[in-house]
Amino acid sequence: METQNGTRWLTDEEQRAWRTHLEVSRLLAYQLEKDLQAFGLTMNDYEILVNLSESEGHRMRMSDLAAATLQSKSRLSHQITRMETAGLVRRENCESDRRGLFAVLTDNGWDTMRRVAPHHVASVRKHFIDLLSSAELEDLYGSLLPVARHLRTQRGRV
Repeated sequence: METQNGTRWLTDEEQRAWRTHLEVSRLLAYQLEKDLQAFGLTMNDYEILVNLSESEGHRMRMSDLAAATLQSKSRLSHQITRMETAGLVRRENCESDRRGLFAVLTDNGWDTMRRVAPHHVASVRKHFIDLLSSAELEDLYGSLLPVARHLRTQRGRV
């Protein structure tokens, strides 16, 4: 289907897939956020804790953490300030680059991560993984991989 200006409108099948994707993305994000709020965390908090917990020395340069979490440096800085107040992370100067800063997972942040992670994984299982068969998960992965690759490439161009 095309219009006079050359726009390729979505077919009914494409529209159904797109709208279902949007609905599932929103509903799943809402549910996972709601489940994390029981622990006083947001999805952004949890994503930062995960990145730091999986990094060498439980630390990352702020610029690398911003890139990993798809946040602007300014937004990440505000987020880290809130998390510092909660005792989950701290900032440290980068000795090799006086302008650089590290975000570092505190002992409290590590304990929080270890306490919350099993509940988060159970929530992901309950609301996503366990609703699909192994074959459906493999198909979903295969379907989403080209989109992820494309968007990673586009991200590099921004």
